[in-house]
Amino acid sequence: MDSINNLRSLGRTDLKVTPIGLGCWQFSKQKNMAGKFWPTLEDDLIDKVVSLSFQGGVNWFDTAEVYGNGASERALSKALQRAEKKPGEIFIATKWWPMFRFASNISKTIHERIKELSPYPIDLYQVHQPWGFSSENKEMIAMAELMERKLIRNIGVSNFSAQQMKKAWETLHKKGIPLASNQVSYNLLNRKIESNGVMEMAKNLGISIIAYSPLAQGLVTSKFHDNPELLKNIGLRKYNSQFKPNGLEKSRKVVMFIKELALQYNVTPSQIALNWLINYQGDMVVAIPGATKEIHAKENTGTMSFRLSDEDMAKLDKLSTIFK
Repeated sequence: MDSINNLRSLGRTDLKVTPIGLGCWQFSKQKNMAGKFWPTLEDDLIDKVVSLSFQGGVNWFDTAEVYGNGASERALSKALQRAEKKPGEIFIATKWWPMFRFASNISKTIHERIKELSPYPIDLYQVHQPWGFSSENKEMIAMAELMERKLIRNIGVSNFSAQQMKKAWETLHKKGIPLASNQVSYNLLNRKIESNGVMEMAKNLGISIIAYSPLAQGLVTSKFHDNPELLKNIGLRKYNSQFKPNGLEKSRKVVMFIKELALQYNVTPSQIALNWLINYQGDMVVAIPGATKEIHAKENTGTMSFRLSDEDMAKLDKLSTIFK
């Protein structure tokens, strides 16, 4: 394995993951409100996407309780079993949904998560949003208890602000447990974590950033800029200002340069955007693009087969500074 594909420690834990993982929200089978964001994927397609991902070098998968009330977790586990992957060969990250719940719910529902993902252990358990009825401190104490009982292996958070992340880190630090990661929206057209303190705090405390929505919901590929007709069939994304005419104009320069680089490197625009994401901040950032087609899984893994030059990364940085 060359330097491009080196495994990275997630935060200061001993969990070593590939720079690209697979986001599994799209495996939700439309089972609840969160699941309705995606069309239903048939099991054989899920199997192919999962199989192509680890064949291409991916060693970890990210799912969540709220993705179809466990439907995504079940689909992922079944796909891995059908591929004859043994526990320990790959890593799974999942998340506890905190809305309208107290920290005590973390221990009450952990066995459901374990059951849905069985026989695979939970390598990273994350608090999905900072929306619970309990404080970050109480949630982290509950998470630490699960670790002490060996029900989970590492702890992360998701969508936490710099200060919320710091509070979570402090609680775990007192117990000698590292906070592995903060999973946040991060891409070339949304770089807010570089200006709101999240990136800086993560660097200072040794916490990895897991970038979700790393392709800005498809915007970085230029397909919507090249063919505005596609905007008629984008579902809930039509409410996002970046998909409106002014938003498309704002991102046009960045997207066209991504397209130019794709031709130069003989790769796809999505691979350019992902490559910048996993390399520009050193080994701080890992990304979890989703995949609803086999070609997406192949593109995701292909991102790890090359590296943008420092000069090209700097140019992308400069062009996309407006999105900080």
